[in-house]
Amino acid sequence: MGGTVSTGRDNDELIDNLVEGGYIKTLSVEKVHRAVDRANYYLPDGKRHAYADSAWKEGLLHISAPCIYAEVLEGLQLGPGMSFLNIGSGTGYLNTMAGLLIGSSGSNHGVELHESNVKYAFERLQEFLQNGLALRYFDFAPPVFLVANGLSLGTAFHHRYDRIYVGAACDDIDHVKDVIKFLKIGGQLVVPHNDTLVRFVRMGQSEVSRTTLMQCSFASLVLPVGDSHPEAAFAPRKL
Repeated sequence: MGGTVSTGRDNDELIDNLVEGGYIKTLSVEKVHRAVDRANYYLPDGKRHAYADSAWKEGLLHISAPCIYAEVLEGLQLGPGMSFLNIGSGTGYLNTMAGLLIGSSGSNHGVELHESNVKYAFERLQEFLQNGLALRYFDFAPPVFLVANGLSLGTAFHHRYDRIYVGAACDDIDHVKDVIKFLKIGGQLVVPHNDTLVRFVRMGQSEVSRTTLMQCSFASLVLPVGDSHPEAAFAPRKL
């Protein structure tokens, strides 16, 4: 998915193109896209593709197209003090932008299947903390990354988050409902569902509204193996 806006010569030009194309609509989302250089989350051999509106994958690492992240952040409507969960956090790029939107009074979690990806995300986070000029101007909630399957988070995670994003296709509505359980009442989930990016809002204990944001194509969410939900195994931990 991607290719809908022109390639930028640098991060700022890419963001200019996303604004012109209507994917970035609000000043807050524009600012965090400019503050976090997308190329810093690529492996060296992939950096030449960083400012194209296309997804990138090398080994287990994956970054969605810029237009997707723009639509996701606009759809999530993140604000100061919110709690955020990113299921399939990958390189940590989206969590870093989210951390600038929710600030230090918020909580910022990323769940990722592969420990090697979590280590890579932690390395990218450390580089951002040490060298990111954005920290002079933004209040920041550093992400905490968890090695886990997002569908295996137990009841301790129920009613915990204001906002959730799932970075893989979740076409089974029962699995969508499982993730919605992690939302507080009034919380919002943005997830690829049946080739569309959808926002679900938890209106009550069992009441949910839905809005289609855009057409998209994602690889399917990896399902957990077994039926156990060990609470302690998924407590947030830093690597």
